[in-house]
Amino acid sequence: MSESQSAPAQPQSTEPGPTQSQSTQSGPLQVEEGTDRVVVRLARPERRNAIDAEMVAALHEVCARLERDPAVLLLRGSGGGFAAGADIGQLRERRRDDALRGINSSIFDRIRRLPMPTIALLEGYALGGGAELAYACDFRIGTPDVTIGNPEPGLGILAAAGATWRLAELVGEPVAKEILLAGRTLDASEAHQLRLLNEVVEADDLEATGQRWADRITRQAPLAVRLTKTVFHAPREAHPTIDDLAQAVLFETEEKHRRMTAFLERKKR
Repeated sequence: MSESQSAPAQPQSTEPGPTQSQSTQSGPLQVEEGTDRVVVRLARPERRNAIDAEMVAALHEVCARLERDPAVLLLRGSGGGFAAGADIGQLRERRRDDALRGINSSIFDRIRRLPMPTIALLEGYALGGGAELAYACDFRIGTPDVTIGNPEPGLGILAAAGATWRLAELVGEPVAKEILLAGRTLDASEAHQLRLLNEVVEADDLEATGQRWADRITRQAPLAVRLTKTVFHAPREAHPTIDDLAQAVLFETEEKHRRMTAFLERKKR
């Protein structure tokens, strides 16, 4: 959460992904767009990639693009860290009406609801709002130096952008309470054991690993992936009706017929 809790900046890998075609700067974000994926870098290394209002606005623009044209999102920091939290200077000046607008919670929820899977690439500190941004993603890959936590109560506030409910879903209530109420932070090994991190790799291989995960996702039928994600996050009372409806849509697609025909032909051979 606090920028003072961040480690010194470290060099990061800039290995490009196989499908990236163009790179643009959108305020505090660097956006690299490919045919089936988008890589977004939080580009405020001098502020430990602290999430401020300008970054939130830029993330909304990215989400709008991915809602119009679904693709896998890879999200990472710059300068050797992910995000040390929300911008404390701005948070200190926010009042009741700012909290009720849900400035950070709305963008993190929008990221969670993106049509295609999202992958957070974590290194260094992922604290406070940075951790909540990572929690909102479908997958999290980290480096050995990752530190994850929610120190908000130490600053007189709470983790109000998803951690108070999303973290328990990810790591279970006992550990979530240790993090949220007692200030516990997780290192990479602990986070991996809890499956909060899907994989731990060296910093030089972080983005390449994220690209490999994106390759695995994009080898699946895109609409099947989208509908599976939607059904997965549907409330319990929506099942099994939503499962049946989604399957009915997929049963009518040419993609389903083509893939199953190919499978049967391979089996014959």
